[in-house]
Amino acid sequence: MKLYLIRHGRQSSKLCNVDVDLSEAGFRQAALVGERLVPAKIDAVYSSDLLRAVQTAQSANIYWNVEHFVRPGLREISFGDMEGMTDAAIAEQYRDFKREQQKMERDLAYPGGECAGDVVARALPVFEEMARSGYRRVAVVTHGGVIRSLIAYFLGMDLAKWRMLAVDLENCSISELDYHEDTGRFYVERLNDYAHLERYPELLRSGWVDEEN
Repeated sequence: MKLYLIRHGRQSSKLCNVDVDLSEAGFRQAALVGERLVPAKIDAVYSSDLLRAVQTAQSANIYWNVEHFVRPGLREISFGDMEGMTDAAIAEQYRDFKREQQKMERDLAYPGGECAGDVVARALPVFEEMARSGYRRVAVVTHGGVIRSLIAYFLGMDLAKWRMLAVDLENCSISELDYHEDTGRFYVERLNDYAHLERYPELLRSGWVDEEN
């Protein structure tokens, strides 16, 4: 069984983890990843219930036409008190937390929010559900914090270091897991594959300019 973990498309706001729809660029990214995965013969798509993930799944699913399951357990890591803030405001108001987080000595929860272990605890049952589903090729549209936390867990990494996995995890990138029923393990086949976006630098995270918001 193969699971294709897709980070949602670019959202219409740069504020921290606000539940908003996709931008025009986000819809373009979703179409490109949908087309890219046509040869994979996707059997089903799962997504977070946050709007940007749902819209990404729906847009990509135009190319697959399969059943779409929405699971709140796939939501982005909760940034707690930081949610709705700008990056500049977070850097100023939470500089001590960010400094401690950069040490990667403990799996720190965001103030008022979650840590990587919390994400794994709520997302893992969804992955176990998919493993029992009988589907062979599943697209999973979720979020950067979820993808990195789970891959760190599947690799047996110290969860304090989850943020070392793909600093710039691209929107609508593909990270692939191979589930083996005989071992009950998820094997990591690829991380942050965005070859389908490389022809369009404006769709990369480095091309997300303020004017686009």
